[in-house]
Amino acid sequence: MVIYKNSTINKKFKRSVIAIGNFDGLHLGHQKVLKEAKRRAKKYNLKLGVITFEPVPVMFFNKMIKNHRINNAAQKIQYLKKLKVDFIYVIKFNKKFSNLSPKKFIKKFIYNNLNCKFIFVSKNFRFGKNRTGNIETLNEYSSSFSYKLIITKPLKNNKNILSSTVIRKKIMKGEMDKVRSCLGRPWCIEGVVIKGEQRGRLIGFPTCNLKLNNYIVPRLGVYSVEVSVSKYKKRGIANIGYRPTFKGSDLLLEVNIFGIQANLYKKPMKVSFIKFLRPEKKFNDINQLKIQIQKDIIKAKK
Repeated sequence: MVIYKNSTINKKFKRSVIAIGNFDGLHLGHQKVLKEAKRRAKKYNLKLGVITFEPVPVMFFNKMIKNHRINNAAQKIQYLKKLKVDFIYVIKFNKKFSNLSPKKFIKKFIYNNLNCKFIFVSKNFRFGKNRTGNIETLNEYSSSFSYKLIITKPLKNNKNILSSTVIRKKIMKGEMDKVRSCLGRPWCIEGVVIKGEQRGRLIGFPTCNLKLNNYIVPRLGVYSVEVSVSKYKKRGIANIGYRPTFKGSDLLLEVNIFGIQANLYKKPMKVSFIKFLRPEKKFNDINQLKIQIQKDIIKAKK
């Protein structure tokens, strides 16, 4: 799989099948679109490409939105690779790009840079300055710029249309079973282990700490998790919150990994959320906290 971040696209990827979108989460609805696009590419012996945008447009336009993403940029590329996309065109979403008219976007990125043969988008796709472009706009210019537009039908989950917005709401409620059924995999956070205050070690439950960065904030509390770090793949428990017992002020993900004593500081880590165990709580003293953590571990191991 080839990743492009500029307009110099290899000619072997011209006249391809292209799917366009933010693809935050790469949920089952996104996967359905890409599978349909892949079938079309195979039928006509064409390459399959994806146009996506970084940063996520809503975060570009509203700087106050800090925690929004279901997956980070690296995860999105990783998931697309697993879906056997031939190439990805990552367009930098900045002020200059946001001011392009819909026609200029089509002419520059779809026609001049790619000259694609088929375009797959969802019916609610918006683009161009002030989001004035839509599927009608794409249809209007399809003959002028020699592509065929395919509008994909949305995937439904329990009679509701599956979307990244729906999944974010489920994550915020801690409904990890439902999130997994929407994504086709557990929701996970990836990051580098940072140095904490080492209170967990002092009370007998050492933790690895991660910052959430731009990830959507799940329901605060304790979760059963699966952790991949270094050569290890282990179960554990994770607390996400402000550590009220210790009067913490920064939002942090703390993970106690079962059966690991190694120093994992500065190691990349993937934390997959399996099940919500309990809300975050302030305890009167350290002993109460230790007793509760032991209960959490027993519950997580079931």
